[in-house]
Amino acid sequence: MKSTLFWIHRWIGVLLALFMAVWFASGIVIMYTENLNESREAQLQHAEPLKPQADWLSLGEAWERSAAARKAQATAEKALLTEGKTQPTAQTGAKASASADSIVDARLLREAGQPVWLIENGPGKRFAISALDGTLRRISVEDALRTAAHWVSSEGGPAAVSYLDTIETDSTLNNQESWKPFHRIAVEDGHGTQLLISARTGEVIRASTEFERALYYTGNWIHLLRFIDVISPGESRHNVQLWLGFGATAACLTGLIIGWLRWRPGWFGKPTYSRGRTQPYRDVWWKWHFWGGLIGGTVALGWGLSGYLSTNPWQMFSNANPSRAELVQYLGSDLPQTMRDWKPGLLDESEVVELNWRRLGGEAILLAYTADGARFVHSTQGGAERFSEAALLDAAHRLYGVEKSITAAALDDYDSYYYPRRGRGTWDRPLPAARVDVADSSGSRLYVDPLDGRILVKQDQSRRVFRWAFNLLHYWDLAWLQVRPLWDAWMLTWIGLGLVLSVTSVWLAWKRLKLTFRVKRRAGTPIQVGATPLPETSAG
Repeated sequence: MKSTLFWIHRWIGVLLALFMAVWFASGIVIMYTENLNESREAQLQHAEPLKPQADWLSLGEAWERSAAARKAQATAEKALLTEGKTQPTAQTGAKASASADSIVDARLLREAGQPVWLIENGPGKRFAISALDGTLRRISVEDALRTAAHWVSSEGGPAAVSYLDTIETDSTLNNQESWKPFHRIAVEDGHGTQLLISARTGEVIRASTEFERALYYTGNWIHLLRFIDVISPGESRHNVQLWLGFGATAACLTGLIIGWLRWRPGWFGKPTYSRGRTQPYRDVWWKWHFWGGLIGGTVALGWGLSGYLSTNPWQMFSNANPSRAELVQYLGSDLPQTMRDWKPGLLDESEVVELNWRRLGGEAILLAYTADGARFVHSTQGGAERFSEAALLDAAHRLYGVEKSITAAALDDYDSYYYPRRGRGTWDRPLPAARVDVADSSGSRLYVDPLDGRILVKQDQSRRVFRWAFNLLHYWDLAWLQVRPLWDAWMLTWIGLGLVLSVTSVWLAWKRLKLTFRVKRRAGTPIQVGATPLPETSAG
């Protein structure tokens, strides 16, 4: 049994030593890099002043006038999918069940000087529809250059912009089907800044300097194995992550057991190794490997195990987000008449850069956003000032069933399951929030933004387990540990021990491979003494 334990640890270590060294090194880079993609706050900060006019189309008018163009686009995309030129996504089936005519989100803003309704439908497709004539817009290179020029000027820089190319996909993006293809625009600012602009919606998806991209590629891109998506799109990256996570967990677990078996601290008069050593190794590489594993192995095991669990093996955990069909159920299929018929008019607030219609069932709210990220309810005839508790509960009943007992409570402070994520600000975790609890066997729960009705977090018992099994073990996001530099010192200490463990593993693996595959002298081969071989006998 013990020899099997050593064999498993040795050969998993040989196979994964280099991977784990890169894994720990890229983890340090991730600690000090921000999300490469633009946040909603940044998009609002660089948005053009809206200045709506009374002759602009209502949401309903724009949606109806674009119906034929949207249908033609859907037919063309379906043809590409049938011909195998487009990879189907993992949620293709779920999206197909959601109504293509339902509106999930509708925003009115300016792009390249033109008023546009940006609309997201039930299956998750996004459309840029002109608020002047209802045509379905396709963002040209000229439009992208104008958007880029405004983005740069809003930062106070006079730098020139130029077109690089148009790409179909980008390996740094998640869920990019709704935005692709993309125009890449270069900014001549001396920092190698590039803007990635959706050719479908006109939104700036990413604005990054050359240094920021280098950090991303040496951090997230390597750590999350995103290069596999370039080589083999589909489920390949998920499968590789699953098996690497399993192997890393096995290597750490067997190593910890071996370390504890071989550690002899000499407590209570028990014997130690020769010369009072508490471990059996004399070679410096073995010593560092032993102590790095014995001290840091438990945290390394937690990182390996949480990385493995993040792939959701055997579908142990429920989905973190509602499916498209569930989102349509939650919002309700019918568009409120107020939301459909409201016509843009003059606004007194010149700082407004976007108007956003939100709905729950029969209630609709028009939110106005300013460049500094502030939002307020824009009064409209027939529109609500805020969503009622009844609308919120009805939405939850549509999602979970009318027979379920559902309660809602105001949340004025963060808890263990709803808190701001590191590096993402509070946009997706605002306060106050509403916590909606469902009395079902799964312990379902929603955290909802009471102002715009968004589902911020969707949970059940399995997701709460995931919060501790992954988020805690991988990010150490305990409230008391979030104070910097305490969190930095904690993480750097354990990552440093992980690097010691993995770098020594690389060296020891190399020595093992040389020992295993070295050319062995066959019996009867002449033995050389100096430069003169001994004569062979007649018997050979």
